[in-house]
Amino acid sequence: MNLLIATFTIGFILSLLALGVFISFRIFAFPDITADGSVTLGASVGATLLVRGVSSPLASLAGFLAGMLAGACTGTLHTRFKINPLLSGILVMTGLYSINLHILGRSNVSLLSVNTLVTQSERIGTTLMRGAGTFNLAGWEVSVRDASVLGAVIMAVSLTGLLLYWFFRTNLGMAMRATGDNVLMIRALGMNDANMIIFGLAISNGFVALAGGLAQYQGFADVGMGIGMVVWGLASVIIGEALVGSNQLGMTIVGAVMGSVLFRLLVAVALRWGLSPNDLKLITAVFVFFALITPEFLRKKRSAHA
Repeated sequence: MNLLIATFTIGFILSLLALGVFISFRIFAFPDITADGSVTLGASVGATLLVRGVSSPLASLAGFLAGMLAGACTGTLHTRFKINPLLSGILVMTGLYSINLHILGRSNVSLLSVNTLVTQSERIGTTLMRGAGTFNLAGWEVSVRDASVLGAVIMAVSLTGLLLYWFFRTNLGMAMRATGDNVLMIRALGMNDANMIIFGLAISNGFVALAGGLAQYQGFADVGMGIGMVVWGLASVIIGEALVGSNQLGMTIVGAVMGSVLFRLLVAVALRWGLSPNDLKLITAVFVFFALITPEFLRKKRSAHA
């Protein structure tokens, strides 16, 4: 049961990354590779501040802002210097590797002896459970620590999803969505589409970096932890879209979260069946492949029976 709870916890944490990728890929149709560097940037900034005694919420916020800066750099390279979107992301991602090394000071930083969101959630959970370290759930013995962290992460993701839904229904949010749908119309209305793209990518990478900042759960920050994360986020979005089967804004946000959790669950099951952790990236690639071809296969099958 504790393994299942840990799997759900990581899935919900990475759903923030999925929401970031959803903004760049689905709202703006922008192939933003910056995410691989932004997730590590958020973890690096957060871990460094935590080690220096900064509170967990402030460290996480700093990671979010650092991710926004990285996303704005990618948007600026594309809109102001007319660099290809894919190349813009690659340039920033490549530069972030060295920046993250400078921030960390070494290849990884341990957070096991630091006061993090995990330890704070555990203290709250222990207080609510009157000092008990475990409790019984449907016949399973569950750790108060793991359950408390999962509850805190679910609340954080739910609040983030609601805020994102509210934002995209404001005038600014609808203008950003319109920019992704029809940039010529936005220009005809006299709005600056370049600023919309820069701001949108900033928000996108802010969420990605926030997911990295919550690496506090894993107890460390590593300079290589972001490799392949953009693929994870894209797979989560695609799986989520297949699950909800709707293009409505609220449902697509819920779908991205559900897709992330399900994707993490599938990976955990594959590893549980005895596959080597060294094959994790291969497993991810296989799942992404099937996530990409399954919706089209089902669509053709439904058309054939119609």
